[in-house]
Amino acid sequence: MVGSPERQATNGDGPIGTDVMLQRLGKGFDAVIGLEYTELGPDRVCAQWTVTPDLQQPAGIQHGGVYCAVVESVASTAGMMWLGGRGHVVGVNNNTDFLRATRDGTLTAEASPIHRGRTQQLWEVRITDESDRLVSKGQVRLANITDTASLGK
Repeated sequence: MVGSPERQATNGDGPIGTDVMLQRLGKGFDAVIGLEYTELGPDRVCAQWTVTPDLQQPAGIQHGGVYCAVVESVASTAGMMWLGGRGHVVGVNNNTDFLRATRDGTLTAEASPIHRGRTQQLWEVRITDESDRLVSKGQVRLANITDTASLGK
């Protein structure tokens, strides 16, 4: 489970604490692939999952789409933690490279910021295996959506 529950994003109109994020996480596609967050903070988010036969492509290795989805989820979570109460983020680009085939084991994803600005953010996500070998690397560009009051009008 997530460590450091006292860490909060403090930018913007109010913090998004770990407890609030935990209520939002672990649902939908993240739940389907078994993604579990191990660290949440505005400067770093980590998560892990176990490679299972359900997540493999026909050759018996981790499906590249799972890497893309994990990169998107972890980067978006980090971006939301950093943006705080000012709004929400949406992914506008995901570029993920597959570097090493993985058939089994637990993989760990770590998101760290490259750029965080007024209108957009760029996060790098490194995915490693149990031997700390890099198996995939991606980056996600996020748009900061801060004018949510005008949506739906």
